[in-house]
Amino acid sequence: MDYRLTEEDKERIKLLNQVSKKSVKILSLEQLIRLQELLENKDYSNQKKANKSKKKLLKDINVEIYKRDDAAIWK
Repeated sequence: MDYRLTEEDKERIKLLNQVSKKSVKILSLEQLIRLQELLENKDYSNQKKANKSKKKLLKDINVEIYKRDDAAIWK
């Protein structure tokens, strides 16, 4: 098995570290969209807890993107 980190892995880890310290609210809209893409492409199906966390985080990201995209709705 090849365990080398790709550039996408490094980027995903960096963004996840930022989110874990605060929340998804600290990321820019562009960073949120990029993290969403990176998480969707990563396969965690062999790790039950990681896959569950991925789904929860994707839900939180989607909500935050929606809030920012449709800010007029939330006022």
